[in-house]
Amino acid sequence: MAKHSVCVFCGSRAGTDPAYLEAAQSLGAQLAAHDWRLVYGAGDVGLMGAVANAAQAAGAETFGVIPTHLLDWEVGKRDLNQFIVTENMHERKKVMFMNCDAITVLPGGAGSLDEFFEVLTWRQLGLHEKPILLLNVNGFWDPLMGLIDHVITQGFAEESIKDFVQVVPDVDTLTSRLSKAFA
Repeated sequence: MAKHSVCVFCGSRAGTDPAYLEAAQSLGAQLAAHDWRLVYGAGDVGLMGAVANAAQAAGAETFGVIPTHLLDWEVGKRDLNQFIVTENMHERKKVMFMNCDAITVLPGGAGSLDEFFEVLTWRQLGLHEKPILLLNVNGFWDPLMGLIDHVITQGFAEESIKDFVQVVPDVDTLTSRLSKAFA
C-alpha cells in the first residue's frame, strides 16, 4: 500500500502559547512514527518549521510547496525530500491538497484560515472526502467553531457542515483519528 500523506496547514509564526510549538513538534514526530509523509507549506519558520524539523529529525518523508514570493519571507526549506515552488498561493494550496490524503490544521493566522476554508468549501461542494482535522490546542479553534455555529444559525450553511470537520484536543487524538481514516 502507498504511504499516506498528511497535509499540515499552520502558522509561519510560533504564536504566544508554547503549547502550539510543542504540538507542532509532536505532530512532526508522530508523522514519522506512523510512516506518513508530511505535506506542508515548505517554510522553515514558526509552526511550519517546527513540524517539518521534527518530522525530518524522526525520519519522515517531507513534501513542501511554497510560492515564489514567500521564498525569503518564510525561509523556504530546501532540504526536504520534495521541494516545489509555485507561482502563487492558490497553486500552492492546490498542489498541497492534491498530494495528501488528509488535512490537519494547527494554530495559525489568516493564511491558515484561508487554507482551512478553501478545503472546507471544496468538501461542502462534494469535491473531495478527505478528512479535515482541527488541532484545537488549548482551545485555539473554539472561536472559529463558534463562528461556524453562527453561520449555521444565521442560515448561511447547513448543520451538516460541521460533519466535515473533526475538532481534536491533542496530537494523540489527531493521530488516532488519522490511523482510523487510513485503515
